Formats: sequence, structure tokens, C-alpha cells
Amino acid sequence: MSYLNMQDEKLIPVVVELNALLANYHIYYQKLRNFHWNILGENFFDLHNKFEELYTDARTKIDEIAERILTLRYHPMSKLSDYLEISEIKEVSPLQTDKAMVSELINDHKIILQQMSTVLEKADKANDEGTIDLIGAYIRELEKSSWMLDAWTKKTSEKLNQNILSS
Repeated sequence: MSYLNMQDEKLIPVVVELNALLANYHIYYQKLRNFHWNILGENFFDLHNKFEELYTDARTKIDEIAERILTLRYHPMSKLSDYLEISEIKEVSPLQTDKAMVSELINDHKIILQQMSTVLEKADKANDEGTIDLIGAYIRELEKSSWMLDAWTKKTSEKLNQNILSS
């Protein structure tokens, strides 16, 4: 317990879910690198830069998630074979169209966001405010990236929900 003021038995589920998130992020990171290297076509410049931005962000988050696990006084998972085994995100061929790549990433974001929700649920039960704070910020950022990628897939003639909500 020491400096954390949290009980180990309550932290174990948090660490398990953080390791699952770490695995998802590792496979997502590599997928982004592959897409960055293999993008072709008229959207090359935009997506080449966007994929680099996303994998740079993912690399930072990988480190922060691992360091959070260490802060909780556990070792983070660190073998690629373990990541491949437990990640819900799967490897795909990087030889895809730009639209297929973006669609793949939007789907990966859904998986990561669901895993983040699971981490939050376990962290809340453990009164783990540090993990809640970290993951809450990640959710906001990933939701925004998802919106932007989704907007990229739309035709300019498509519209958002036209209903204006008022209280």
C-alpha cells in the first residue's frame, strides 16, 4: 500500500485492464506505422502526416500507461507475443486503400475507447483517481480524433443532425 493509500486487491483489476489497454495501443501503434509507410494516392500527404501524428501520440500514451502500471507498483506487460495474444486490435495488411485504412482506425478507436471505459470502471471501484484522470483525458482526445477521421470519410454533401436541441 505505502504511498498509494490503495489496497492491492482493488488495484489488481485496474492493472489487468491497463495491461489490456497497453496491448491494444501497441498493435494500434504498429498499424499506424504500417499505414504511414504504405499510404498511396491523392490523399497521401494528408494521411501520411495524420498517421504520423496519431502514432506519435500513441507512442506517448504507451509510455504513460506503462508508467501508470509501474506507479501502481506492478510490472507492465512488455512482450510483443503477449500483446498479440490479448489485444482486441488485430494486425491487418497495410496494403489497403486510404478509405479502408481510415475505416480500420475508426474501428480500432471503438475498441480502445471500450477498453478505456473498462479501465475507468475498475479504477473507480479501487478509488484510483490517478488512473481515472489519465484515462479520462485520453478518452476526450481519442473521441476528437475519431470525429475528425469520421468527418474525413464523409462526402461534402452529407449533413450533421439538423435538429437543434434546447432546454
